[in-house]
Formats: sequence, C-alpha cells, structure tokens
Amino acid sequence: MELRADARWSLVVPTSMGVRLTPDNRQATHTCDHFFLLQATSAETNVASIASHLGLPTKVLTNFVEGSPIAAFIKANLRARGMEVEGREVPQGDAWGYRHQFNIADSGFGGRAPRVWNDRAGEVGRTLAATDFDLEALFERDGVKIVHMSGLIASLSPETGRLCVELARVAAEHGTAVSFDLNYRASFWKGREEELSAAFHAIAEHCDILYGNEEDFQLCLGIEGPEVGGSGIDAQIDQFAGMIERVRAAYPKATWVGTSLREVVSANHHRWGMILWGQGLLEVVPLRDIDVLDRIGGGDASIGGVLYGILRGWTTRECAHFGWATGALAATSVHDYAAPADEAQVWGVWEGNARVQR
Repeated sequence: MELRADARWSLVVPTSMGVRLTPDNRQATHTCDHFFLLQATSAETNVASIASHLGLPTKVLTNFVEGSPIAAFIKANLRARGMEVEGREVPQGDAWGYRHQFNIADSGFGGRAPRVWNDRAGEVGRTLAATDFDLEALFERDGVKIVHMSGLIASLSPETGRLCVELARVAAEHGTAVSFDLNYRASFWKGREEELSAAFHAIAEHCDILYGNEEDFQLCLGIEGPEVGGSGIDAQIDQFAGMIERVRAAYPKATWVGTSLREVVSANHHRWGMILWGQGLLEVVPLRDIDVLDRIGGGDASIGGVLYGILRGWTTRECAHFGWATGALAATSVHDYAAPADEAQVWGVWEGNARVQR
C-alpha cells in the first residue's frame, strides 16, 4: 500500500461530536453528586488525536448546532488538539430540536466495572451527509493520505451510512488509503441489519486497513467465525489469526488487518495486547499488564497509533508496538483519547520506562 506523497492532509475522519461527563474520584454515576470533567469526545477523533498531537495535519468532518455553547466548546477542544474542522452549522430548531449527544461514563474501581450511559436523542451528527462537503476538492485538490471511519459513524443513521460509503468510494478513486474500525454496536444494528450489512460491505470493499475483533468481522461483514476451539487469550489469538485469511479472501484490497486484545483483571488493572497483519507479516504483541486510570478510548488510541506508524512508513512490528503503547497511554488519562507529548513518550510506555524525565 502506497500513500499519496502530494497530500495536504495526513488523516481525515468523519465524526459526530458529543460531550462526556465523568463522576469525581472514580465514583459510580448513580451515587455521585459531583462531576469533575466535561470533555469533547468521539471515537473517530480519539483515533485522530495520535496523529494530530504528533504534528501531522489532521482534519475532522462533522457538523454543529448553530449558536450552541456546547458546539463552541467542542470546536475549541478540537483546535487545542491540533485538528482542523470542516462542518455545517445546523439550526437547533425549537427546544425539541437538535443537540450534541452526551454520555455519562464512570471509570469503575477494583471489582466494580465502568458503566457508560449514552444519550443520543436528537443528535445533530445524524444529519451528516455527503452533500455537506466538497469531496472532490478534498480528495483531488487537497489530497488525503488516509481517511479513517468507524462503525459508529457508519451506523448512526442512513445518512451517515451513505456518507461513509461515498467517502470510501471517492477516497479510493483518488489514491487515498481507506481505514475502517468496524466497532459493532448491537443497539445501532437492531432492526437495521440488512441496511447496515450492505453499507459495511460497500465500505469494506474499498478498505486498505480493517480493524476489529472476531465478533466485529462476523456480525458486520459476515466473515465465518473461528475454526479453533478452546477459550482464553491463546485461543483468541489463534482464532483471529485464522480469521485474517478469510478477511483477506473476502476483501483482497485490505493489506492491514488488526485488533487489540484486552483481558480485564480489575477496573484498574488490565492485560493488554495486539494482533496486526500488515505488509504480509503477522505481528502478535503478547498480553502485558497495564494500570488503568480510565479505559475509555484505549482501543481507539491503539488503531490511532497503528495509523500513525503507517503514515510514517514503519514496519508492521513498529506499527504494532506503537499502537499497543498508544492504547496503553490512553488508559493513563481521564480523557477519552491519548495526547502524546512526542514519540519518545510513547516508546517509553512500550519499553516500560516510567522513570521521571528531567
């Protein structure tokens, strides 16, 4: 897979932005009366934060509620993260009109698992459509190295599904690599299986990079399930390695296929790994213990690290190691995204070097 050399943008992501509220001091939402953090969030910008914080030109395609203070907050946050934004201003309408989605997510503690409550009613991001953007100008005139989408934005509404299909098609026509994190969500697919299956297949056939676990590939793309029996992480690795061959047969354009691996010991302690096939090589990063401040966004950060490595022209092994480390880095932050200060900080996480840097 060769990336465009003349591209203005290293990474472009379509997304629906929202905000997250986090209870103070790792408390459970239903018993907490104080929330210490409001943050702008989306799966796709979580991914893009790796490239943007490390200095690569990154663009977000979205839309906003016109005149909303929450929209202003989100725009300021994305600017602070080094991302340029293109988006339509949508009138709110009356009090029952559009707004930015929000979720309330605690971090859990010990044996009490984190819980996330999403409220997406009236979400302005559901109105995103291909006609909101000049895709020919973006991909032909400006040029994009990689466009990354997730199954969340692709399944948010019929309009966003059509947007992602069109983005994949136009990107492929202009030599842009297409990346897709399948991110299956049962609540999004309920009653829409035929519609979303067709959209996901249409996106995947243009993809150079596919990311997701076994269930994602089975439920989103109909890939045959594992042939290897057993349970545990070793069986999971064997099963996914076997599935890669079936993914490649179904989608021969894909030259990178991967997934993150997670074994939860407690809310504060995970075992974290990765499987990545790229450039004809399979790289398995065995599970290693990591401490977890907040787990949300770890998977997004892992693919963000892989994409950064691909953009930098690294080997499969380097991409896998860096993606493992950016995922682990995200778990050290109360934010939903990793914000690496530099590459050295990420490699320090990989090397297990937590000594003070003076």
